[in-house]
Formats: sequence, structure tokens, C-alpha cells
Amino acid sequence: MGRTVEILTGKAELCRSIMGALPDWFSEPEVIEASAEAVEDLPVFGYVEADVVTAMIALKPHLPGAVEIALIATRPEYHGHGAGRHLVDAAERFAHQSGARLLTVKTLAPRGRDEPQFEATRRFYDRNGFVRAEVFAKLWHEDHPCLFMVKPLAGQQPSETAL
Repeated sequence: MGRTVEILTGKAELCRSIMGALPDWFSEPEVIEASAEAVEDLPVFGYVEADVVTAMIALKPHLPGAVEIALIATRPEYHGHGAGRHLVDAAERFAHQSGARLLTVKTLAPRGRDEPQFEATRRFYDRNGFVRAEVFAKLWHEDHPCLFMVKPLAGQQPSETAL
């Protein structure tokens, strides 16, 4: 059984290590490097088993209402062992503590190709309570449509707003 920890140092190196081990998901070196640079300034949590960080999640607050999963990745030999679920739980706790009411994520939308790895990613989010909200056909690139998914966080009350 593993544990979730906040990663305070070495975020970029951890990101490069995990993303680099996942060429079916992250095949472009410039995407890996841009992600590694971006996570340095974000809250990052890792799932640790036997002193190995098996998975990581980077969060991007869009406060006051939402926290985005900017990156979540699990080393391939640990897929299906529950690390991702634990990291989504950590993201929910972080969002609650921040006062957010939504957890969001952007992932690759279906594009009519045989891409079981991306279908597995979308099913992971479905199983973890995310709702497929909208497809942005050209947010990233015309060949990489973005699926925007949202998870309402239980127990959060809407803030009062005067109109």
C-alpha cells in the first residue's frame, strides 16, 4: 500500500522521468519539456510505493471556483494499481482546502482513430466522477481536439453573490 505526498523539490525531473516512460501518451519531447517547466510552479503530489514515486499529479488553481488537473501520469508498470485514484483524491482535498467547487481536466478528445491509451484515460476520468463537458476542436492543435471534463466537488456550497 502506498501513500500520497506533496512534492516540493525535483518536480521537473520527476515529470520528465514519468512522462518519458509513457511514449504512447507523450511522444513529443517539446511537450514533455514544457510540462516539466510548468510543474515547477504548481502544487504537485506524488504517489509513493516502496520509496518509488509511481505517479504524479500537478494542479493549477483557477480560484476561486476551480482547480485544474494540469498533469496526471503513472509509470507504466504501475498502471491499474490505484495510484491515479489516490492522486485524484489528493486533488479533491487540495481543491476543497482552496475553497474551489470544481475539479477540471483537459484531455485528448476522441478523433476517430484506434487509440486505446486515450480511451483508457477518458474512462479513468469517467470512473472518477468527471463529466464530459465540451470539446474544443482547436484549443491545442487541429489534430489534437481537447475534451474538457468537470467534476463537481461534493460538500461545497455556492458562494453568495449579490446581483
